[in-house]
Formats: sequence, C-alpha cells, structure tokens
Amino acid sequence: MEKVIFNKFVKIVYEKSGIALKPGKEALVSARVAKRIRALGIEHGDFATYLRYLSQDKSGEEIVHLLDAISTNVTSFYRETHHFELLTQLASKWLENGQRKFRFWSAGCSSGEEPYSMAITLKEVSEGHNCDIRILATDISTKVINKAMLGAYQAKKLETVPPMLKHKYFTKEKTADGALYHVKDELKRMIVYKRLNLATPPFPMRGPMDVVFCRNVMIYFDNVVRRNLLSEIYRLVKPGGYLFVGHSESLTGIVSDFKTVRPATYIKQG
Repeated sequence: MEKVIFNKFVKIVYEKSGIALKPGKEALVSARVAKRIRALGIEHGDFATYLRYLSQDKSGEEIVHLLDAISTNVTSFYRETHHFELLTQLASKWLENGQRKFRFWSAGCSSGEEPYSMAITLKEVSEGHNCDIRILATDISTKVINKAMLGAYQAKKLETVPPMLKHKYFTKEKTADGALYHVKDELKRMIVYKRLNLATPPFPMRGPMDVVFCRNVMIYFDNVVRRNLLSEIYRLVKPGGYLFVGHSESLTGIVSDFKTVRPATYIKQG
C-alpha cells in the first residue's frame, strides 16, 4: 500500500472511530482492507478504487465494515483476574449496605467474554438476593457484537472459567469441530448489547454506573480522544464508582478527575 493511500485510510479511520493508526501499520491495514476488497469483488484488489467506493457509500454501511476489519478484538474470559476479584468485593460491600440496583458497563466488549465474566461474577455474589442487575456491553464492531449476542464458544475459550461455573452457566453441545459451549439465558438476560463509537461522546446513557470496564481500548486512541472519553465516563460513573482499564494502560499524563486506587483501577471520589 502506497504511503499516500495509507494516510488516507489513517485519516478516515481516525475521523470515524478515534483509532489512531501509527506508522508501521501499513502491512496490517493492507491485509485487512484487502479482505474487504475481495469480499466486494473489486477488480485487481485496487485500494484507490475501494477508497472511491467508500466515499460514495451514502448508507454508511461500508465504513462499519471497514472498522470491523481494522479493529483488533483480543479478549478472554476473566482476563486480568484481579479486576473480577475487586468486582466481587465491591458488589458484596454494596449489597451489605442495602444496594439492590446495579448498573455496569463493558466499553469495548468485543466478542462477549468480558461482559459474560462480569455477569457470572455478579450472579454469584448476588445469589439469594433480589437484585436488579444490568450490564451494558458496547463495541464499535457489529461483527463482534453479533458474536457476543450468540454466546457460543469453543472449549479452548473456556479454559479460564472454573469447571463449576462452566457447568452452572453454560450448556455443552457436541459438534464435528469439538465441544461448543452456549451461554445460558439467565446470563444473557442481564446484558444489553449496543454498537457505540467511544470516540464520539456525549453518549446516550444517563447512568449512574457502578463500575465501568474500559480495558485495552484507549491504547488505540490519542490523548485528545482519551481525555474526551474519560470525561464522559466520569460523568456516567456514580460517586464512589470505579473505572477499570487495561494493565498496559495508564491515565498518567492525561487530565482526569479519577483518582488512582491501584494500577489500572480508578475511583470517582465523592
């Protein structure tokens, strides 16, 4: 991919998603855009022709397909387990204090492993209590949202789920490709999936949120987009509520009202 063409894709992706593609990503962008070109049947795999097609698409559907192709979706059940241990402690404390309505947000939910891990954690903590628990799960990629809503995972994906919880919250199906595990409806009912571009606040949610998981998302944004996103998350989180980010992410150097609790964990004081 020529540098001029690459820079045009960089500009489009940043304007539409806030994802900042850095120099050195030419091969990745070329490979992923080429998949869209093949899917559309564009002759000779021509990037310039695809750019024209993209600019002429008034429906906005092709930019969604492009962002689906560009965005990276790496996730697993109980990724960064310390966050789920703290979630257990927080929910237990709030339950003891009489709270029965809970609202959580998985911002950048990918293929569903994170919100389902949250749902299992909260289901276990709240057992025996009559609680109203809802998890909002959002992502910019319609492809992964559809996969998350389906809630079907290969056995390898569930290696980090304790056997007791696997048996309790999944049904096993034998297929030609091996075991397939389906999330039970009791977990699915706790989660609402929506497509959301984190680079374009303000968001339609009102809050307040008890805990927001926004992990391994901001690494793709520049500081301008990060600041705007953090400001909006701060608005939505309740006083005493928490923000979890990825272990490789930090709010250091970014203007934010969140206070550090421990690495990758922040609180809205008040």
